[in-house]
Amino acid sequence: MDTSAHNLKNLFAQLGLDNSDAGIKAFFSQNTLPSDMLLAEAPFWNQGQKHFIEESLREDADWSEIIDELDARLR
Repeated sequence: MDTSAHNLKNLFAQLGLDNSDAGIKAFFSQNTLPSDMLLAEAPFWNQGQKHFIEESLREDADWSEIIDELDARLR
């Protein structure tokens, strides 16, 4: 069972991304999404990241809320 805090820093770690403050800032400065694209369809995800996002949202998992925040910040 996943007992980690579900925040942006831990989501980045879960996705295998640099979760330092500078890494998160760089990610948002380098990546954006058009309003009509699903988050999981973004070209910057690998297959594992895409699967994690899709599954978490489909199952309304604990990560869903912070994934929604990530989605909003990429718009």
